[in-house]
Amino acid sequence: MQLLDGKLVSAKIKEDIKRGASEFLASSGRRPHLVAILVGNDGASETYVASKMRNCELVGFESTNIHYEETVTEAELISKIEELNADGGVDGLIVQLPLPKHIDPDRITEAIDYRKDVDGFHPVNLGRMQRNLPCFIPATPYGVLLMLAHYGIDTTGKHAVVVGRSNIVGSPMSILLARNTTPGNCTVTLTHSRTKNIKEEVLRADIVVAAIGKKHFITADMVKDGAIVIDVGINREASDQTKSGYKLYGDVDFDQVAPKSSWITPVPGGVGLMTIVGLLKNTLEAAKGTVYGDWS
Repeated sequence: MQLLDGKLVSAKIKEDIKRGASEFLASSGRRPHLVAILVGNDGASETYVASKMRNCELVGFESTNIHYEETVTEAELISKIEELNADGGVDGLIVQLPLPKHIDPDRITEAIDYRKDVDGFHPVNLGRMQRNLPCFIPATPYGVLLMLAHYGIDTTGKHAVVVGRSNIVGSPMSILLARNTTPGNCTVTLTHSRTKNIKEEVLRADIVVAAIGKKHFITADMVKDGAIVIDVGINREASDQTKSGYKLYGDVDFDQVAPKSSWITPVPGGVGLMTIVGLLKNTLEAAKGTVYGDWS
């Protein structure tokens, strides 16, 4: 078993991003700028946004965190998004999910200018991704691809089984692994909570991508010897043994599955760190205009 070390890979790629940000500053006179909107006081969301802001600082980006109370209306939120869409000094714009129940996340996602959609959730970016056209790839699947590329893992002809069909991870991951790209060129099976005989489906996989959001859902008897196992799950549980007051668990039972794997990601220290890298790379490309051109 070899570890797909998100800490090591993300640190290396962030050095590249930092150099790119410095070059952009020298040529444009400003730093790449990411704006994150947070609604409410969800502890996990606050942690994620704080991490994004901290990483922006580390690579030389400007960052802005706009925090609304949970009572903000959908109309107020969309008005702010439209204002930021029109601001030429803002390169990337994200709205942290989940949102309160009275706000439609699809309407919010579609309100963001697709040229600033560095989370890669806008239908324009998802559609262009499916057609293998230049776009902003959803940050978590992008991070997985960057990790596979870093380790030089050949995915061509492999059978990949993705567990979970969310629009944020599972569905785009299945499309990306099937595309005629490197990494890519897999035969892909997309499974989910309604899949019959899911254990048998996962057992066929050369590559398992676990993104179903259930602690230790993937167990050793579901994984064949030598499989590559990518754990996207981040499940928080209260703990009196950590300073933060909680502990993170993946969707994979790491201790039992790791001995059977050829490669595996840990949680924490795996895909979560690569998600940040995907977001930062998208933001730098948005600032440089390399995906949709310099339209500011």
